[in-house]
Amino acid sequence: MGKARIIGIGMDYSATSKIALKWAIDNLIEEGDTIIIIHVVSSKVEPTSKQLFEDTGSPLIPLDEFKQINVSKYYGLNPDKEVIDMLEPVAKLKKVTVVSKVYWGDAREKLCDAAESLKLDSLVIGGRGLGVLKRVLLGSVSNYVVQNATCPVTVVKTSPQK
Repeated sequence: MGKARIIGIGMDYSATSKIALKWAIDNLIEEGDTIIIIHVVSSKVEPTSKQLFEDTGSPLIPLDEFKQINVSKYYGLNPDKEVIDMLEPVAKLKKVTVVSKVYWGDAREKLCDAAESLKLDSLVIGGRGLGVLKRVLLGSVSNYVVQNATCPVTVVKTSPQK
């Protein structure tokens, strides 16, 4: 076991981001690491907390606090029991610190900002498996983050959508 690392995981509660979280827990996270669950909320969502933390993102929110419905609602999120159920055992069994951080805006830019400002050792995100045409038309968050993040990025892909 080496130095404890800070691992960021992009989370939007989609099936793809849950698969990325599971992959990170099974293959990357080691005892003593810190997991930062990074939520990027669309700018269209306007919770009061956005006004306070729009530029820097929310403070780091410990898992025990984040589980509380009123805390996650304060940041404009709907907590997902499945995600909490994946994080609690790894926190206890591997003695991992789990915190969340919320940003508002464009996911591509905010994930790259998080990699730099949080001094991540690694970032794990899901890839939707878009075909070439959809990726060109819609843009790829994962492609942008791989090209621009200041830390190594792992993209956990799912099967292509038809």
